[in-house]
Amino acid sequence: MALTESKMLALGTAAPDFNLLDTVSGKMMSLDDIKSDVATVIIFSCNHCPYVIHVNEEIVNVAREYQEAGVGFAVISCNDIERYPQDAPEHMTTFAKESGYTFPYLFDETQEVARAYDAACTPDFYVFDDKMNLVYRGQLDDARPGNDTPLTGKDLRAALDAVLVNRPVNPMQRPSSGCGIKWKVN
Repeated sequence: MALTESKMLALGTAAPDFNLLDTVSGKMMSLDDIKSDVATVIIFSCNHCPYVIHVNEEIVNVAREYQEAGVGFAVISCNDIERYPQDAPEHMTTFAKESGYTFPYLFDETQEVARAYDAACTPDFYVFDDKMNLVYRGQLDDARPGNDTPLTGKDLRAALDAVLVNRPVNPMQRPSSGCGIKWKVN
């Protein structure tokens, strides 16, 4: 497993818009469909990455908890499905249903959205405030496959907790790490 870290998009960056297929509902969804007047979480992910598989249950737990507080969530997969067919939309649908996703699982076929967010790895986490400005980009927590650190979601939770009480998010943020995004080869 080659480890890739987040590129750490500049805090304050406005959330790039998108219009992508939701593999759960079969509908096209835009940022406007997902954004919340509280906070919005965008996660770049995929089906096969061992880092994603390791944290997926905690992602679902965090989403369920914070969706109750009005936070919007979406997961985006952008891997090259010609080289990684296990990440194709039909497999995304199955993965989302088996995982208990309560949020859209979007397919970025052109990889334009991943590039707009400067996404680098799976998973890669972004939190936007009520004005859709980036307040957090980084890791879920310190857990990685094989390091025996318990999954808590503490870093993502701390950012969301700060936003929910209108407090600044700690700018000292650790990059997420995982499998590098599988970019298309031209």
